[in-house]
Amino acid sequence: MKENIFKLSTDQLKEIALDLQQKVENGLNNPNTEIQCIPTYIKPKTLGVEGQATVLDLGGTNYRASVVSFKDGETDIYPPDGWSKDLSVMKTKGFSANDLFAEQASFLKDLKMPEKSPIGYCFSYPAECLPDGDAKLLRWTKGVDIPEMIDQPIGKPLKEFLNTQSEAEFTAVKVINDTVASLFAGLSDSSYDAYIGLIVGTGTNMATFIHSDNIGKLDKELNWQGLTPINLESGNYRPLHLTAIDDQVDIASGTQNAQRFEKAVSGMYLGKIFTTLFPLDGFDEKFDAKSLTDLINKPEKQKKKHVRAARRIYKRSAKLVAASLAGLVAVMVSHNPEIKKVCLTAEGSLFWSKVKSCKAYNKQVSKYLKIVLAELGHEDVKVKINEIHNANLIGSAVAALS
Repeated sequence: MKENIFKLSTDQLKEIALDLQQKVENGLNNPNTEIQCIPTYIKPKTLGVEGQATVLDLGGTNYRASVVSFKDGETDIYPPDGWSKDLSVMKTKGFSANDLFAEQASFLKDLKMPEKSPIGYCFSYPAECLPDGDAKLLRWTKGVDIPEMIDQPIGKPLKEFLNTQSEAEFTAVKVINDTVASLFAGLSDSSYDAYIGLIVGTGTNMATFIHSDNIGKLDKELNWQGLTPINLESGNYRPLHLTAIDDQVDIASGTQNAQRFEKAVSGMYLGKIFTTLFPLDGFDEKFDAKSLTDLINKPEKQKKKHVRAARRIYKRSAKLVAASLAGLVAVMVSHNPEIKKVCLTAEGSLFWSKVKSCKAYNKQVSKYLKIVLAELGHEDVKVKINEIHNANLIGSAVAALS
């Protein structure tokens, strides 16, 4: 494959950014859109957060629990990186809501819990946030399918289940998306004009704050005012300039026409793009983003055509993320031209991955983000990419205590 079908020119990246900008604006003003722009009805504290929260973090295949304490400006997480458990069993056919609750409750025997604490629940699936801080599941992604939980509250049933299993009392629950949790974690530095949360791992998504005046679909009866956390659910964006290979991956996914951006960008799908490109070359069906980066990092053991293709798929993913970020920054600046300095808190194993013989993923995103912003006329906007250790846990605890 000498022709690079995954190449994206600067003009194409600009087109993607402008397209995403328009679709974000549509999502802010209308329900049931391609980019849903889901409001989160939590006003996070940025200063003076005090107390303890129990944090639960349900990602693609991994589940974590921890007790997060804020005292005198210091943050303590116990255990330091959270108690963790592989929950890929939730992808099993017939796996039920009660099965999930029971698996999630297993941390109780291993963690010393406060007598009373609120729960901050970082939930990494598309959900509609409710005015009481809970959320309603919209759909499952990442290969999970527990149909009885769709259109139902996420936090309250889990809190009630945990209270039947524990001597500790869980007093309340706030449910936020992992991208919103990253967004909240970045607020610890108040020197920025605006903030973005980004996930590029098993899946991908973005979040930011949008003023209520620019969210036309907000229920006026809520009388919600001010900066509002918005979970874009940008993984469902259908970007321009995808390939026939992307179409094949989409058809084979079982969720055709959904999560097209995620299927072109995220760790769950980069391996599928690669194996679809080489269907007769004997690659394992479990080949994923880690397999892809391992292949790039050991070129001496691989065929040149495989290494070349893997690099191209990896680079295109970073370029697409950069274009999507540029489109979101364009939205933010159109609402507030005073924005010049943006904090981007990024999470995800793919985003922070490193490869030999080409720039690491985060460096490529940074490079192309600057290029596309300049093409959009926003070269004076500087985006600082921050890695905050355990951003999901910290941001979810902020939500619980806000």
